[in-house]
Amino acid sequence: MSVSRKRALEYADKVISVPRAHVRVTLRQVKEGVTLLHQGKALTKCYINRSGMRTARFVAEALGVEVPPLGGSVEAVVSTGVLWRAISISCLDLRKEESFPILERLLEEATLQRGSSSDSL
Repeated sequence: MSVSRKRALEYADKVISVPRAHVRVTLRQVKEGVTLLHQGKALTKCYINRSGMRTARFVAEALGVEVPPLGGSVEAVVSTGVLWRAISISCLDLRKEESFPILERLLEEATLQRGSSSDSL
């Protein structure tokens, strides 16, 4: 049984509450959607629908990786600051126009925090 998005976000809050420079995360796509994992536990989910898959692409961009193909996964090592931004992006409702300035800002900050070197594995 998969964990709910609410429970995943509760776990994410615990992970990002302790600042760290290097947190290993996995972005995995299955038939239900795209899930961001840390140590095998879900941090957030983007469901399979137009808005969810669009959001998943932006979460991946914030992490500095591509959305993996169905059944695949990709790993990244990022700071808790970048992770917070990726999780925040996953919570945006991209059906609302007001979300786009926030999205743009979060992506810009994540890119700056990742620096010139890639944190993806």
